[in-house]
Amino acid sequence: MRDALVGAAFQLFLERGYEETTVDDIVALAGVGRRSFFRYFPSKEDVVFPDHERCLADMTAFLAEEAGAQDPVQRVCGAARLVLRMYAENPTFSVQRYRLTKKVPGLRAYELSVVWRYERALAEYLRGRSAGARADTLRADVVAAAVVAAHNNALRSWLRSDGTGDAEAAVDQALGYVQNTFGTSPAAPAPAPTPTEPEDVVVVVSRRGAPMWRVVQEIESAFARD
Repeated sequence: MRDALVGAAFQLFLERGYEETTVDDIVALAGVGRRSFFRYFPSKEDVVFPDHERCLADMTAFLAEEAGAQDPVQRVCGAARLVLRMYAENPTFSVQRYRLTKKVPGLRAYELSVVWRYERALAEYLRGRSAGARADTLRADVVAAAVVAAHNNALRSWLRSDGTGDAEAAVDQALGYVQNTFGTSPAAPAPAPTPTEPEDVVVVVSRRGAPMWRVVQEIESAFARD
């Protein structure tokens, strides 16, 4: 039933648009009641990201496993690869979701909150493997942010190419930079990923001291003009 709800939702999102589709529309197409929908998904936004809760739980369990003497940076890079595998399991769905998220500002904000949860899980693991000094806490946060940024850069390049090319090789190469910079065990050289179209770069100039919500709003407006 969970898969049927996701399938019905994306069929309607593609036909009508995200904003124009209601939960009632989704459950009607899936042939179930509203209570069934909310048993699986707290909101309409959650049906767009049905697999992130499972992936976050898998990542947390992976980090909690006994890693022995493994380099902590190598470990968090391995945890980030679990997210890639989630996307690569269903390239068609992942590409559809990527395109939908680009069009709907509310979904972008939701996705950012999901990414932050992944980053927090990585940072908490790194803090737990450190001595607890302030410098260690800062390093943990910086490394976690670098892992997420490297992973997402490669992942989005793959999504922009409609899921073609070797996503795993691209992510391995990106995470290799992080591991070689911050880790104690250098990463093995990864093959270069299949070239894709150049990525657009958006530069936003904002007033010093502007609140973060205003900066995010300006960035979203810049993308909306594409």
